[in-house]
Amino acid sequence: MRGAAWKYASPHTPIFMLKKILLVDDSATQRLASRMLFDNRKERYQFISASDGKEGVEVALKELPDLIFMDIEMPRLGGLDACRLLKENEATRTIPIILLTMRDDEADIEQGYACGCSDFLVKPLNEQKVSATLKSHFGE
Repeated sequence: MRGAAWKYASPHTPIFMLKKILLVDDSATQRLASRMLFDNRKERYQFISASDGKEGVEVALKELPDLIFMDIEMPRLGGLDACRLLKENEATRTIPIILLTMRDDEADIEQGYACGCSDFLVKPLNEQKVSATLKSHFGE
C-alpha cells in the first residue's frame, strides 16, 4: 500500500481535534506492527503512513502532522535525508521527528541530531517506547 495506508479516528472524536502522527517505514510488516501498537490510541490520534522517505516528505508537506516516526534505512530517500529536507522547509520545520533504527549506533544518532531529529527509538517499537514518546511530545 502506498500513501496514507491507514488512517482512522474514533467516530466520537471530531477529526480536526486529533493529533496527527505520520509513520514512515519501507517495511509493510513494521507499519502493520506499529499500527497494532497505535490501535488503542485511535480516540486521540489520526495515523497516516508512507512507505519511504520521498513519499514521507510529500505526505508531511500535504498533511502537516504533529509528530513523525521515520525509519532511517529506506529506498529512494533515507530517513536522515528526509529529516533534513523537512527541517529545511518552513511548513514542516517545527514538526518533531523521531528516527527509528535497528542499530543503536552512535554515528547514526549523531547524524540524526545533526539533521534535526528530536529523538531516536531502536526498533522494534513496543508499548513502553510508544507511550513514553507520546507522553514526551504531547504531555499524556
